[in-house]
Amino acid sequence: MTLLSQNLIQNPSFEQYEACPARLGTFESDVAHWSTPTKGSTDYFNSCSTVMGTPENFNGTQPSDFGNGYAGLYLYAPDDYREYVQVPLTHTLEKGKTYQVSFYVSLAERSDFAVKDFGVLFSKDSLSLDIKKEISKMHRYKIVGNAYNYMEIGYTNFYKDTRDWVLVSTRFEAKGWENYMTIGNFKNNAGTRKFKTKKGAKQGAYYYLDMVSLNQLHLSEANALSVPDIDLETENYELDKIHIFESVLFNFDEFKLLETAKKDIQKIYSYLYANESLQINIDGHTDNIGTSAYNQYLSDKRCSAVAQYFIELGLSEDRISWKGHGGTVPIAGNDTEEGRQKNRRVAFVISGKD
Repeated sequence: MTLLSQNLIQNPSFEQYEACPARLGTFESDVAHWSTPTKGSTDYFNSCSTVMGTPENFNGTQPSDFGNGYAGLYLYAPDDYREYVQVPLTHTLEKGKTYQVSFYVSLAERSDFAVKDFGVLFSKDSLSLDIKKEISKMHRYKIVGNAYNYMEIGYTNFYKDTRDWVLVSTRFEAKGWENYMTIGNFKNNAGTRKFKTKKGAKQGAYYYLDMVSLNQLHLSEANALSVPDIDLETENYELDKIHIFESVLFNFDEFKLLETAKKDIQKIYSYLYANESLQINIDGHTDNIGTSAYNQYLSDKRCSAVAQYFIELGLSEDRISWKGHGGTVPIAGNDTEEGRQKNRRVAFVISGKD
């Protein structure tokens, strides 16, 4: 089982500031401990401000669920324009040790593109580049003496949620000299996997960013999150068959996981942990109360909530897919509360990788 150590990121939810933001593009001067590694004008939002406040801002509406502030940056824009955030780690990472990096993002409502990948770049020294475009390999390796550990964190369904915060997370092995971390999109427009969310798209993909964490993973008997303490050999699931999460039932008009549901997911995660060649597909469903459009949204959020918890436990995102079906596939009548609760469900199919 794994246990997370303390967070190695200072000011992880952008609560500490040197100045309350008063205009666009002042992230570097306003936010304590953080900086911008290029000339891109990353934004800072905080409820202390009447101009750059929360939840409403120039790019839409997004509540600050982790405090009072968050960052805003373009991951895709015309002419390869990019914005980044950079932070020094509290100490150098240890060579050969496993770490988990995570943060939450939400696509701004006025964005007309969504991207499929977030890039995370660890470096020996801080970056300071006189550019407004992507930090490419060419730019990085022109800097003599610096060293890099780069990773991309993909998402099955694109990062297109404009209402809620979506977890971005991955694990990696440190090389032993990582002192700084930079988050953004390190590919040009041609190389970016993107999805057009609106017709006549011209603006780009602007994301809110919050609650950044970097933790070393330790083996421990004290934490049941990573591998639940069950007999893996006796837990089997028939492949290519529809199963229903026994405890993953949702209250009316909600998509928050119940604590009993998490135990059910942990059990299935243990099986997937022990069988690395398998993947899981998750389907979310609702009852028939409400409009079709809202039920589709709700079912998307329900299966996404399950998928995000699998990711928090440590399952790789490329082993998970999910889709919401609204109230189109009931398994019980919707004329009683008991039947409607059964229809508020999440099903899954475990299969071999293609």
